[in-house]
Amino acid sequence: MSAYAEALAWLLDPANWGGAGGIGARLAEHLGYTLLSLLVAAVIALPAGLAIGHTGRGKTVVVPFTGALRALPTLGLVTLLALGLGIGLLGPLIALVILAIPPVLAGAYAGVESVDPETRDTARAMGLSSWQVLWRVEVPLALPLVVGGLRSACLQLIATWTVAAFLPLGGLGRFLYDALPVRDYAQLLGGSILVILLALLADGVLALAQRALTPAGVRAGRAPHVRTARRPVASTAS
Repeated sequence: MSAYAEALAWLLDPANWGGAGGIGARLAEHLGYTLLSLLVAAVIALPAGLAIGHTGRGKTVVVPFTGALRALPTLGLVTLLALGLGIGLLGPLIALVILAIPPVLAGAYAGVESVDPETRDTARAMGLSSWQVLWRVEVPLALPLVVGGLRSACLQLIATWTVAAFLPLGGLGRFLYDALPVRDYAQLLGGSILVILLALLADGVLALAQRALTPAGVRAGRAPHVRTARRPVASTAS
């Protein structure tokens, strides 16, 4: 029997789905870790990104800073925080939030920054305050890029929480770390397939959300604009 056939048999075995260490429980743990870290990163990064995109202030500091965060070795950061904070959820959660902040922040400020300046000027000319321009005009138009940042962060988190399971945490990574010492390659490959399927499913759901939030004009390749009525030119003919 090939390794893939053994992995498929492991995935389809009902005995592997029940219990605290079963596939169902591990999937729920992995999804819970991912959503928790994404939520914390969004609470931190979205307000900052929207403010930077709206005002233009702080971009020269934040952009290099987020680039530096992207360059951090995630496994090393997880290990360092685990040694400092103790074995448990807090250390890897902080590390994974740090990993998720750059794409969420970049999506937020890039989305607001990409709004046509004429659209902003028109909104201000209609009497909207700066706060109203942000929430009624800029944020709705920026939503596709905001969701794109969340989408990128979500995929990174799903992959990296697999690695963080070496601490001893739950999640799908446990199948890999538990199978490797005993050379249970069916479980090893089956766990890897589950991570891939979860990532593809999450990416598909967020891709649909991103498309649904994209204005029809932008989707068709046309920048949003405001039409102005032209005044008729008076004839000079006598």
